[in-house]
Amino acid sequence: MCNDRLQAIGFGDTRIISVPTKAFPMYEWIKALHILAVISWMAGMLYLPRLMVYHCAAEIGSKQSETFKVMERRLLKAIINPAMIITWIAGLFLAWSGHWFTFGWLHVKLALVLVLSAVHGFFSRWLKDFAADRRPRSQKFYRIINEVPTVLMIFIVIMVIVKPF
Repeated sequence: MCNDRLQAIGFGDTRIISVPTKAFPMYEWIKALHILAVISWMAGMLYLPRLMVYHCAAEIGSKQSETFKVMERRLLKAIINPAMIITWIAGLFLAWSGHWFTFGWLHVKLALVLVLSAVHGFFSRWLKDFAADRRPRSQKFYRIINEVPTVLMIFIVIMVIVKPF
């Protein structure tokens, strides 16, 4: 933001809130970090179930299956987990410093991000099954579950950009 004031508009809400860009000059940098972390987290959350689809098709114990195990583990440990942690830390800081906690859209967004975090946890659990050569779910299951992060992301972005309430 270029200025240090923002008028919240939505369902007759005309409260003026202060965004601490002058009081806290790092606010915009932390916002940029948050956006980059979200992009990284979502990229991983969209790619990981696709890897699981292909992993289901690979024969257990094959070189291809072992390669998928390495790819999945590295994606989760090196990209998805750190990106989620940074997203949460930076996002909560932005909400606190921008005084956003009184807004309904943020409550909905936080609930959706909690659901996305739970999906992340399920993905982590399912990777443990793949690592142990257990495949209790079908390729179709992972193709369908691949859409969950997308739907959550759509609603999260709407909450942040439109701020409907």
